[in-house]
Amino acid sequence: MSGLFLIAHLAGRAVAIDSAQVDSVVDIGTIVPVPRADAQVRGLAALRSRVVTVIDPRAAIGVGESVGNRAVITRIDGHHYAILVDTLEDVAPFDFRPLASGVVLDGAWSSIGYGTVEMDGEPILAVDLRALVPCATPVAA
Repeated sequence: MSGLFLIAHLAGRAVAIDSAQVDSVVDIGTIVPVPRADAQVRGLAALRSRVVTVIDPRAAIGVGESVGNRAVITRIDGHHYAILVDTLEDVAPFDFRPLASGVVLDGAWSSIGYGTVEMDGEPILAVDLRALVPCATPVAA
């Protein structure tokens, strides 16, 4: 199956994000912390006259905190979320392959990875942004 994917880096790893999950790519300004929120909820930010919840995938995966302000905006259950990314590369069509049975991903990557695409002969993990948001049910599995 072929589809359009955004290639980004999360927690130092190249990942593919299905373009259907991407509303836009932005630079986030000031992030206001939310007391008692889950660790991956960095806070709230204003974006084009609306408030978005900022999600830190590094915290969700358990490898520290993101330091940049570049984010992928996604809409989940009617709410907008800004998923912080290390870097962004390109949007391009790729052939998607579900994860083969027996493939084991390390730690929290197993909860967000659901397949691969191949770029320049190297496999890149396709991730489900919903799996990074507390209380959201991942659709890709």
